[in-house]
Amino acid sequence: MRTAARTDRQRLKTVAAEAIDAGRGDILGLAGDVWRTPELGFKEHRTAERVARFLGDLGLPVRTGLALTGVSATAPGRAPTGSEGGRPPRVAVLGELDAVICPGHPAADPVTGAAHACGHHAQLAVMAGAALGLVRSGVLDALAGTIVFMAVPAEEYVEIEYRSRLRREGKIEFIGGKPELIRLGEFDDVDMALLVHAGGFPGARVSVGGTSNGFIGKFVRFTGREAHAGASPWEGANALNSAMLAMSAINALRETFNDEDYVRVHPIITKGGDVVNIVPADVRLEMYVRGRSIETVAGAASKVDRALKAGALAMDTVVEIEDLPGFLPMLNDSGLARLFRQNMESVAGWGSVVESGHMAGSTDMGDLSHVMAALHPYATGVTGRPHSPEFAVKDPERAYIHPAKAVAMTVIDLLADGAREAEAIRRASRPAMTRAQYVEFARSQFRHTVYPPERGRETAKGDDQ
Repeated sequence: MRTAARTDRQRLKTVAAEAIDAGRGDILGLAGDVWRTPELGFKEHRTAERVARFLGDLGLPVRTGLALTGVSATAPGRAPTGSEGGRPPRVAVLGELDAVICPGHPAADPVTGAAHACGHHAQLAVMAGAALGLVRSGVLDALAGTIVFMAVPAEEYVEIEYRSRLRREGKIEFIGGKPELIRLGEFDDVDMALLVHAGGFPGARVSVGGTSNGFIGKFVRFTGREAHAGASPWEGANALNSAMLAMSAINALRETFNDEDYVRVHPIITKGGDVVNIVPADVRLEMYVRGRSIETVAGAASKVDRALKAGALAMDTVVEIEDLPGFLPMLNDSGLARLFRQNMESVAGWGSVVESGHMAGSTDMGDLSHVMAALHPYATGVTGRPHSPEFAVKDPERAYIHPAKAVAMTVIDLLADGAREAEAIRRASRPAMTRAQYVEFARSQFRHTVYPPERGRETAKGDDQ
């Protein structure tokens, strides 16, 4: 009986893969369109419209405007589920809409500096390709459960000051796209999620499993006193010097971090003053504090706060520190990893998949993995370092088509045979948090600190951040 079920699954996988091959031009067309029109997080209007049109053309009901720009389409299976009176499983296949700021990239938007130097256009192609294969092949008739195809906004945690303004305007609450969608309840009825990232690791093999860093975001503002920079600088209080001293102190902290914790602290100055002949009195920074665990991030962030306060104390300025929830460490589900690995090797050949180790970068798939079974493998077919001007897709077959087939096949494994595999993963899953607990935790990460505290009222005048 089980042999017959496996044989039937293989037939379903074959016809889904054939449909993806037949739709190759459509998939590459979507990837090319998105590559040429990169947009930053919560601004991905053209990209969202293009993805919505692709999914709509497959005959799927489409919802738009989720967390400002997100897109969702559902494809219900038609076979009876094997569960005993419970809700049939729902599997989400995700892609990310946004680009990263990389103005030196040859495909960068000349106005915004946005470029798909992290390969999110490939993620969308994989998600859309899997949808195409599952819908056009007709395999939905044999699947028990529902597939949700989602194009999600704002994975790249950039433009913190802009997104903080969106928060104050009530348009979003959380800075990242998936955290915002969790808050809005868009994942409340989803049991497991898959997203294939474009090649984030060197070499020609797909990587599956592993872990990643989490982080907290910080928006920092030093406020000093203006004075003529040439005639009477002693009458001012130099906020830029405060920021430079703080960053030097952060650099000095590096030897206090355990190598095993993968701590990374990386600030940028987004405003260094107003004009060169006035002592800088308004200096702003954005930064991440990363680490392997939630506890590591909290400890490192406390040390960074001390360094920021030291910069203010040294130069008689005031520092405001806005802590913002970043992303949680990634927790890949072993059951999903097993199925995806098998399917990826069936597509790309034995030995084409390796086990991921720990990645010191971060993703908001980590947040999703704390509330449900999730998988975030890395495909190949790209060249150049991520987030660099050299990053590009060099092999569309490996970057788009192979992963789309593997995702479609994994969905078939999950939902064929009465959704036996999906039910097993759903029963075995032990999420670290409920949705409500996650939202409560994320909200607890918002903090506003002013140092020295007795001078906090001074910074309110003319505050336009």
